[in-house]
Amino acid sequence: MTPIGARPTFPLWKLAILGLIGGVLATLIFHQSLWYLFNQIGLIPLERPAWPLDPIPPFGVPSVISKGFWGGVWGAVLAPILSSLRGARYWTGWIVVGAVALSLVAFFVVPPIKSEPIPELWPRFLASLMLNGAWGFGTALFLKLFSAARSE
Repeated sequence: MTPIGARPTFPLWKLAILGLIGGVLATLIFHQSLWYLFNQIGLIPLERPAWPLDPIPPFGVPSVISKGFWGGVWGAVLAPILSSLRGARYWTGWIVVGAVALSLVAFFVVPPIKSEPIPELWPRFLASLMLNGAWGFGTALFLKLFSAARSE
C-alpha cells in the first residue's frame, strides 16, 4: 500500500512493460485518431488511412500492428527515462520528446534503413510532430492511469 501523498514507484522492468503497453495503446488510440482527423481535413491524403491494414515487409504484418509495436518499443524505452519528471515537466517532456524524437527517426533514420529517400519535410514533418506529440501525451496519460490504479 502506498502512503497518502506518496507517488507509487515501479521497478525498472515493470516501468518498461507499462511503457510498452501505454505506447501501444497510445498509438492505436491517440496517434491513429489524430491521423484519422488529418485524413478528414485533407492534411494526410485518404490513400494513407488511419489504422491501415496493408502488409508490411518482410513478415506481412498489418501496418497498424507494426505502428503499435514500434509505439510500444518507444514507450518501453522512454518510460524509465521520463518517469522521474513531475507536474508540467512530465507532460511537456512526453509530448516534446515524443514529437521530436519519433519524428526525427521517422524522417531521417527509417528511410535510409529501407533504402528509400528522405521524404519532403513540408508539410509532412509538421503533421508528424503533431501525431507523435499526441502519441507522447497518450503514453504519458496511460502511465499516469496505470500508476493511479496501482495506488488504490
